[in-house]
Amino acid sequence: MAIFLTAESKVIVQGMTGSEGMKHTQRMLASGTNVVGGVNPRKAGAIVEFPGDHTAPVFGTVAEAMEATGADVSVLFVPPPFTKAAVMEAVDAGMPLVVIITEGVPVADTAEFFAYAQSKGTRLIGPNCPGLITPGQSNVGITPANITGPGKIGLVSKSGTLTYQMMFELRDLGFSTCVGIGGDPIVGTTHIDCLEAFENDPDTAAIVMIGEIGGDAEERAAAYIQEHVTKPVVGYVAGFEAPEGKTMGHAGAIVSGSAGTAQAKKEALEAAGVKVGKTPSETARLMREILTA
Repeated sequence: MAIFLTAESKVIVQGMTGSEGMKHTQRMLASGTNVVGGVNPRKAGAIVEFPGDHTAPVFGTVAEAMEATGADVSVLFVPPPFTKAAVMEAVDAGMPLVVIITEGVPVADTAEFFAYAQSKGTRLIGPNCPGLITPGQSNVGITPANITGPGKIGLVSKSGTLTYQMMFELRDLGFSTCVGIGGDPIVGTTHIDCLEAFENDPDTAAIVMIGEIGGDAEERAAAYIQEHVTKPVVGYVAGFEAPEGKTMGHAGAIVSGSAGTAQAKKEALEAAGVKVGKTPSETARLMREILTA
């Protein structure tokens, strides 16, 4: 089992024929992802060849790709000005899961296509995220597939690089699914969405949650954990050393007063029974102690 992504997932790539799309489609194929096609109206009908005797047809629309291949996941490598239209197209086609890697999407665009996706029953992951990986089964996005293996830990993270570090530090224990939800002020899938899915996944034994300063997503997640999560959760909040009042890194990391600080988030999580590390390595150690006790 896993959440959101399995070996049976059939993936199309919107923007596959661009430089980023080509590079990461090749990486996804090399890690075993079932990429069944790409979408580019200007190159419809083409067949793209990848190393390892992989080929992928190019379709003019998402709807055509879904009809021809049975695709149930789309991943977007589309520049920010065109991201909203690409997401809307995938939602209109009835795509169940849309993963938006693109960074720099205007928040107003995200608000619009997120509301539209919710109304149509499409799950979005991102934007501004590394995607998600179920090790040994499928990898959608830009996460390195060779730094960890399958196991019993579920991981949800705002940060791409901290996702990779945690995967590597706990590589001997392995992961069920790792989800990079993105760090923008509005994201399609939240910590709480992933916590709920991991709680309901019989093959996930424990959960790592990585947050960062800004907003109140971690505080809301802490309240959810206290009420609904029975599995052990460990956490890390990036930004303990951030200067007060500064906007740091991700667009969502804006701190006002005590709200949104790393310390406030740490205290909320600990009050919910979550063990919180002061560094990623300490967080990994806390998880290791839980699973090897």
